[in-house]
Amino acid sequence: MTRSLLLARAGLLALSLAGLAALSGPSSGQEPKVKPFLDLEGAFKVGDTNKDGKLSKEEFEKLLSNLPRIKDNPKAADFLFNRLDTNGDGFLSLDEFKKIAELGPGTGKGKQFAPKKDVARKDEPKPAAVEKPTADQLAFFEKKIRPVLAGHCYQCHSEDAKKEKGNLLLDTRDGVRNGGDTGPAVVPGSPGKSLLLKAIKQTGELKMPPKSKLSEEVVADFEKWIATGAADPRDGKKTVAYKEIDIEKGRQFWAFQPPKPGPVPTPKDAAWSRTDVDRYLLAGLEAKGLRPMADADSQSLIRRLYFDLTGLPPTPEEVESFVQSANTNRQSAIEAVVDKLLESPRFGETWGRHWLDVARYAESSGKTANFNYPHAWRYRDYVIAAFNADKPFDRFVTEQLAGDLLPAANDKEKAENTIATGFLAIGPKALNERNGLQFELDVADEQIDVMSQAFLGITAACARCHDHKFDPIPQHDYYALAGIFRSTETCYGTIRFVQSQRPSPLLPLPDGSAPQPITSKLTDKERADTEKQIQDIRERMRQNKDPIQNIFPAAQIALLRSKLDSYHADGTPKLQAMGVRDKRGFGGGFEPKGPKGPGFGGFGGTRSVADSPLYARGEPDKPSAERIPRGTLQVMTKAPLEVRSTESGRKELAEWIASKDNPLTARVYVNRVWSHLFGRGIVPTPDNFGAAGQPPSNQALLDHLAITFMADGWSTKKLIRRLVTSHAYQLGTAFDPKAFEADPDNALVWRMSPRRLDAECLRDAMLAISGQLNVETPVGSVVAQSGEGPTGRPRFGGQGITQAINDPRGTHRSVYLPIIREQLPEALSLFDFPDPNGVAGERPVSTVPAQALYLLNNPFVIRQAEFAADRLRASSGTDADKVKRAYETFFARPPSEQEERAATEFLTSYAKRTTSRAAWTAFAQALFASAEFANLR
Repeated sequence: MTRSLLLARAGLLALSLAGLAALSGPSSGQEPKVKPFLDLEGAFKVGDTNKDGKLSKEEFEKLLSNLPRIKDNPKAADFLFNRLDTNGDGFLSLDEFKKIAELGPGTGKGKQFAPKKDVARKDEPKPAAVEKPTADQLAFFEKKIRPVLAGHCYQCHSEDAKKEKGNLLLDTRDGVRNGGDTGPAVVPGSPGKSLLLKAIKQTGELKMPPKSKLSEEVVADFEKWIATGAADPRDGKKTVAYKEIDIEKGRQFWAFQPPKPGPVPTPKDAAWSRTDVDRYLLAGLEAKGLRPMADADSQSLIRRLYFDLTGLPPTPEEVESFVQSANTNRQSAIEAVVDKLLESPRFGETWGRHWLDVARYAESSGKTANFNYPHAWRYRDYVIAAFNADKPFDRFVTEQLAGDLLPAANDKEKAENTIATGFLAIGPKALNERNGLQFELDVADEQIDVMSQAFLGITAACARCHDHKFDPIPQHDYYALAGIFRSTETCYGTIRFVQSQRPSPLLPLPDGSAPQPITSKLTDKERADTEKQIQDIRERMRQNKDPIQNIFPAAQIALLRSKLDSYHADGTPKLQAMGVRDKRGFGGGFEPKGPKGPGFGGFGGTRSVADSPLYARGEPDKPSAERIPRGTLQVMTKAPLEVRSTESGRKELAEWIASKDNPLTARVYVNRVWSHLFGRGIVPTPDNFGAAGQPPSNQALLDHLAITFMADGWSTKKLIRRLVTSHAYQLGTAFDPKAFEADPDNALVWRMSPRRLDAECLRDAMLAISGQLNVETPVGSVVAQSGEGPTGRPRFGGQGITQAINDPRGTHRSVYLPIIREQLPEALSLFDFPDPNGVAGERPVSTVPAQALYLLNNPFVIRQAEFAADRLRASSGTDADKVKRAYETFFARPPSEQEERAATEFLTSYAKRTTSRAAWTAFAQALFASAEFANLR
């Protein structure tokens, strides 16, 4: 087990003991156990069975032995003990034991933590230096860090420099960390102590590069790199000499070989398997001398199915119906409920959200100048509808890359195809970039990145500045792709404004072909008033002698003009969408070096369809004389992509990706689906199938699933049905030491891995249980209401938009929450919602004090606890009956006798001090804050 995983699990144990104060101690076998708040001194006394004033490791493990996370992962308790035993004497003093509160919000002397802004985050340990970078960390370094070092630093600070300055070498990992005459250039985990960061910020005496200044985005990349441990794959004292990529040899790598059909294994225990998936898995287990664990109980299984397929909990009535059916014929009952859930509209909302992670969906541009994308929600709704309709994945791919180039039977289909191309338009953009060529290259780079990772699981964008360091992707292939995207006009719809120098149009949709969030017409009076405002501002601008004074008035005019441009001449609102289209014309429109002078916001780049040159080190002022024919990756093609000279090549690219002959597309997608259902991909690095990623744990199974998926018409629902009706999916989460020793990551699937619910599921489950969930699909979003301009403008303004994003009164499903880059809803960001600036095929699972503070203090959680309490109080029966109903609603199971007794005692005692409603609210909130509520077992 990795140290980071143990740390995470140790943190969860700390939260279980210290943070979720409503849970009782170790006296019984299940959680949650509701009783008055437990203090750490009390817990210490309970554990100190021999009364010697200290805890031995055995006493500590016994104290925690009934927590589910100890049962599942016994080594985590041992790790936590060693972490707390700071003097290394093999015992825990009371003071050492109390340090468990530093891993969770804790409760001291019966008092809850007070909610203090950012207090939890300040106490979080800083990451240590990364010695074994992950695939994502490698990709970040190769794309964001190495090119900058090579382009701006190696001339003076490398082994090959003619004159080494300051004894500082930046071309190796050791050189960066050891530093030069003034000290370490980079201190992993500590940006504030890193001289390199101070130098490139140029705020003190140190200034690098000496004759220019790096952009704010580049500086932010370095700060992020250092803060997360400064992952650096460079080893040795000197950089490796250039070695030409051998494409033919690269084709021998497993991922670039077509999926191989083969005979389904015949494991010894033929009776256990229910599907071919089971036969592949059981054969792998038997080869290691292992056996699958026992099946999950019916209550755990139905809860797992509902959350996995719809993101919502089952009602007690649905649980009871399933249990009764399963008692008669378990497999038949499973298949029936799976078929029902796959047809639920909630399915598309849940699985659409999974894809939105991959598509880096957001409703603003991000970067330094963060501007609204008021029309991004149309892409979100397109994705949800596609999953509900079980749109074939090959068609789904093609529409997102080239929907505008596909034939359409009617206006509705034309609008849908156009909206689908929003996939290429919703990415982050540096709208304050003044060099038009640099901006165009950056947009194309971002599109190559999302296309290659999302569909192919390959980091092709790492070849922008040099040949790919790990995969057989030469820089030539990168610019073959760049020509396709540089021949494409990206329409994201922002206006020219202060800090926004890259305005863009939107794509028109046929009238009546899509929902319209604006229902009222623009009256003649409103139009006249707006025109008068524009004229008045222009008059004031003419009177201003200082051009600086006209910056904000010009921006105000842009906002007013964008309002008028949103309506037809007759006052009806226009239907518009983000997306892409081929540039008009072809050939001869290329300006390889950008604007000739330093003019403000100069264009530079392709004004029409054209091939791209290769840019040395990715720098816009270093184009090659040769233009690279538009095409794709040689390692996966035998013949060049045939692209018509008058078109961008997106349609041909999309068809190549969506082809059954492509070795990666089906594999990558079935692996994504598998990871959401089993907690870990067959390839554990879902966004990187290359050499820097991890190999598949069962390639034969992966290939079988990919081939079957394509044979089934690329149907997502058929794939999911095949997986969730397998015996493997129905396994319980019980721990087995022998299996754990042989397969600590559960790659062979000897049990179902316990999984924490996604942030959206946690929030939506609270709304469902409280009875407040609104399942209607909203038209538009908060960002659409806010309109064009910076994210804090115009309707909400500054802090106001944060209040709108985190409004505790919101009741729609979490997939419809506004996703503004750098301003994510707290309910999502605290529980590991992915960074929408890049592809995120998997989410991290962290345990930080701020999560427990949120569950104990956030107005949204308290509000849902109040509504849930009201529902429980209004139900029929005694308090014991209502407690039973609560457990069945929150956990899909009845309480044990001890849990029922503890809960009723708590309610009685709490109500004496306050009110019955307050007691039931505290009880409901304790259940919301419990580990059992947040996890699937």
